[in-house]
Amino acid sequence: MFRELATRPVGIIDYLLAAAQGIGNSLALYRTVGAGAHSSVAEILGNSFAYGAVAGVVSLLLMAFIYGRLGRRAGGKATIGHVMHVIAYGGTPMAVSLAIWVLTALAAGEATFVETPRADIEGFLVLLLHLQFMSYVFLLIWSIVLQVMGFSEIQGFAIRKAFGVWVLGQILGFLASLPLALVVEVLFPGLLPHFFPQH
Repeated sequence: MFRELATRPVGIIDYLLAAAQGIGNSLALYRTVGAGAHSSVAEILGNSFAYGAVAGVVSLLLMAFIYGRLGRRAGGKATIGHVMHVIAYGGTPMAVSLAIWVLTALAAGEATFVETPRADIEGFLVLLLHLQFMSYVFLLIWSIVLQVMGFSEIQGFAIRKAFGVWVLGQILGFLASLPLALVVEVLFPGLLPHFFPQH
């Protein structure tokens, strides 16, 4: 699959997939910080679609640069465009998780974005929330597997080596995102705090 994609230029589908992944990750972050306890579903979805989409595209560009450099240092043969295809299309399961997040939010409301459902929530909704979270974890693992296989295919690496490159890239991406987040907060005060509980 990724060898076929390698013949195509990076296009709008890559960016749309990256944006969808960013939105899904934003919604997962809202769940992690328990934002449903103090924010409405409309506010959470609105912020995620606005900021998550941008973050997803920026992340695609940043991670393509990181993995491109790591791949070359490890003896790989892929171009930045090939790497972008792997990140974007390999993350398709995460893009699918976006639809599940939205449907769950519409059904369960703010309970979707709390770590532990309240005791007074109906049994069906509790089951729905557990299924939604399990599906998110499954799709995340599936996405990781696809990306590792993609790097193995386009770089000519063994799976173990491709996995090592993937892990190192994730660490470097996380470290690079910290100062980037700080710059965003300095330039655009109040843009990032919506990810954290308000007191």
